[in-house]
Amino acid sequence: MAIFVDMEKYDYEQVLFCQDKNSGLKAIIALHDTTLGPALGGTRMWTYATEEAAIEDALRLAKGMTYKNAAAGLDLGGGKTVIIGDPRKDKNPELFRAFGRYIQSLNGRYITAEDVGTTVEDMDLIHLETDYVTGISPEFGSSGNPSPVTAYGVYMGMKAAAREAFGSDSLEGKTVAVQGVGNVAYGLCEHLYKEGAKIIVTDINEQAVKRAVDAFKATAIDPDTIYDVECDIYAPCALGATINDDTIHRIKAKVVAGSANNQLKLPKHGDMLHEKGIVYAPDYIINAGGVINVADELNGYNRNRVMKKVEIIYHNLNRIFEISIESNIPTYVAADRMAEERIASVRASRNQFLTNGHHVLSRRK
Repeated sequence: MAIFVDMEKYDYEQVLFCQDKNSGLKAIIALHDTTLGPALGGTRMWTYATEEAAIEDALRLAKGMTYKNAAAGLDLGGGKTVIIGDPRKDKNPELFRAFGRYIQSLNGRYITAEDVGTTVEDMDLIHLETDYVTGISPEFGSSGNPSPVTAYGVYMGMKAAAREAFGSDSLEGKTVAVQGVGNVAYGLCEHLYKEGAKIIVTDINEQAVKRAVDAFKATAIDPDTIYDVECDIYAPCALGATINDDTIHRIKAKVVAGSANNQLKLPKHGDMLHEKGIVYAPDYIINAGGVINVADELNGYNRNRVMKKVEIIYHNLNRIFEISIESNIPTYVAADRMAEERIASVRASRNQFLTNGHHVLSRRK
């Protein structure tokens, strides 16, 4: 893997490889862009097939955080960590404390949080070594698990997408096929159930499926059939790249709106959704509730303020749909444009300030 080629091509600032022999830590911290502020992004723990796959995931996720934070209006850049290992059996306190020391060594350039395969308890262990961590236990003055807030943001974003596709943001009577029923998706299902939506669920975890079926009268189907089901909205809430060459022609929904990161395997799949007339809510826009939640901890956490902030997702998606129609571009391109314009504006302002400051100093001399 030509790591510097990729870093230069997509303008990454830094990649840090971390290992601790005693604990078994093998981690990759990727910082994409800190124009808007310190990089904020979670720590994922996963059983990657190869080290190259782990690096690729870290890079891709870090760039996604840059765009997510920018589009959400946060004064934060984008970064991400992946820890190579099985979260069910490879965790130990020493591993997370060692990782916390690596975060501390970055002196605030990177702030982490929980992600796939990590928990609030893991963040508490990291917190023993650094203050640059969010999503820790409430007894430390933090917000705890961000999943309920992320779920609310996805729900609000789904309503915006429904408004674009069906002319109304009401989800009552709509059939929503939810792929993956983890913590965020479970919270999403609760909102859908309360509004009167019909819920179809699937997951490789049978207990997670049963929990949703029992609580929300959901219909369970096999994981392989989720793309073929008749539904109004397809909600990818598991791992990424589920919209690909093999699945895109099977999707019958008019809306794709879910919590998973990197839902499009390739940009061309966003183009294909656009051509098919399917309303796609770009992933890093609709799932920004979690990062909005943990970012609020940096200013003294207030839950009511956070829930109000999360409603920006509804308005951001409405704006993205408008840009998509006005410019006849796919929604993922419209979302990128919105985020890139904010970053470029701040960068230009900063460069102008530095230039003017240099001129002032020169005159004083």
